[in-house]
Amino acid sequence: MSGTFVDTNVLLRHLTGEPPDQARRATRLLADAAPGSLRLPDLIVAEMVYVLESHYRVERTALAGILRAVLGSPALAVADRPLLIRALEHYELDRLGFPDAYLVACAEGERDGTVVTFDRGIHRVAAGLSREPA
Repeated sequence: MSGTFVDTNVLLRHLTGEPPDQARRATRLLADAAPGSLRLPDLIVAEMVYVLESHYRVERTALAGILRAVLGSPALAVADRPLLIRALEHYELDRLGFPDAYLVACAEGERDGTVVTFDRGIHRVAAGLSREPA
């Protein structure tokens, strides 16, 4: 499969406006792109969460809102938008770290999905979908 993949730094420049020249170019790219022409891998969403939390100190609820807006961008093609939206819900409302929230959302989306983990937060949120290793 071919396509144009968008990197975290392009989206961050667009969101933060820093540095201004790169931010203008990133915003123009998103505005001018044909619908669905820029591919956004799930890993890039996870990296955006990490950078916005750790470097920019964006609060969890605001960050979830920002990422919902990013995921709603017509220019971006996302493999499984509902999965990422559900992961953001667990991240925001259940206060899981994004990787854990993503795992829970993945398990929820599977017929017999389970997360095997020692993480108590996952067990708290997904008691019926999680277990510890035997």
